[in-house]
Amino acid sequence: MNKKQQAPVAQKPVGKQQQVNRKPQDRPGLTEDEIEEIKEAFNLFDTEGTGRVDPRELKAAMQSLGFDQKNPTIFNMIAELENEGTDIDFDQFLDAITSKLGNRESRDGINKIFDLFDDDGSNAINLNNLKRVARELGETMTAEELAEMLERAASNGREISREDFYNIMVKRTF
Repeated sequence: MNKKQQAPVAQKPVGKQQQVNRKPQDRPGLTEDEIEEIKEAFNLFDTEGTGRVDPRELKAAMQSLGFDQKNPTIFNMIAELENEGTDIDFDQFLDAITSKLGNRESRDGINKIFDLFDDDGSNAINLNNLKRVARELGETMTAEELAEMLERAASNGREISREDFYNIMVKRTF
């Protein structure tokens, strides 16, 4: 942890959040690189370098950037942080994000991730689902590239079942 994260904030009370001092490696299903990316996003909103952000400001900023339309899943996760009330620290932010995304190392966590793709409730990931997710993530893949990806990943060549998705997620490549 760097000195900036450990610096006390005079005008903010130190509550029980300070007592929980977890290392990022304690987050099952996230790599250190992924945690670092989330930390970088958090730091964009921590303009004063206090290690805390106001969830209402975070939501307003995301809305002004069009995230409520471009990436409603992420926007809704951030909007739910408003329930936390006061400023939140990085651990609270990471907990909120990871609880919605799920642990990629458990079947339940993988099912949560699958459900983020399956927004139409068809219990399968089809080309329209992939197009939406690619658009939300800012990917510039063509419909043909997505269709090819779907064809390779789906056991039936047309849509990815929950079981196909699970197998893809747990597959280890070296």
